[in-house]
Amino acid sequence: MGRELKIATYNVNSVRSRLPIIIPWLETNRPDVLCLQETKVRNEAFPQDAFTASGYKVFFSGSGGYNGVAIASCEEPQKVSIGFIDDGKESDRLLIAHFENFTIITIYVPQGREKDSPHFTYKLEWFTRFLKMLEDDFSPLEPLLVCGDMNVAPEAIDVHDPLRLRGHVCFTPEVWEAYAYWQDWGLKDVFRKFYPKVGGLYSFFDYRAINAVEKGLGWRIDHILATEPLYEKATAVSIDLEPRLAAKPSDHTPVIATFTL
Repeated sequence: MGRELKIATYNVNSVRSRLPIIIPWLETNRPDVLCLQETKVRNEAFPQDAFTASGYKVFFSGSGGYNGVAIASCEEPQKVSIGFIDDGKESDRLLIAHFENFTIITIYVPQGREKDSPHFTYKLEWFTRFLKMLEDDFSPLEPLLVCGDMNVAPEAIDVHDPLRLRGHVCFTPEVWEAYAYWQDWGLKDVFRKFYPKVGGLYSFFDYRAINAVEKGLGWRIDHILATEPLYEKATAVSIDLEPRLAAKPSDHTPVIATFTL
């Protein structure tokens, strides 16, 4: 029997605000690794002790404001690097942890705001920059996981109203194409291994939509991607809606995948 590996990703939309949800969720679900995005806290103010008390080592990078990423793990990684490998930039959007049997990257892709804004250009450039890092520093033949809020709903079944939403910065051909290059390189969507044609399963529900979860007004923009050596070993995947239904939730909710190594 192989060892089970449980991986989760969660855009917490402020780690300090969401701590009453995150820590009980960790203690109940016990993932081996939890990737966090939008921690929105400077490094010196990150609530490290709360994770340590729950049995997790946590590595983080943030400067306050809107971004920030973290990786909480049961085991000590062999190495952790922050930002893009070649220059360390985007340190509040990208964090890499190397373990004995796999490498995991947590990312928070820029949202893009409006298609005619520099923010959208920045988003597309980010996709290209990440692809270059994959090509230069990784191999699709090695066990790699890329987890996070990727701000792309890849298919019509990944949004609740594809006709109305088409053209949004997270649901538009330019972003689909940029995301497809990652897939062409060798990253596969673990969720779609188990739910290839199933819609209505979402990881993000806008605060502005009243009773969005109950009404199914969501998007699937948080993903766990894996290279073939891990993809073939994936045994289950789920989206846990309970944290989104809790008091004072993030607008996202955890995505969880399990693998047998």
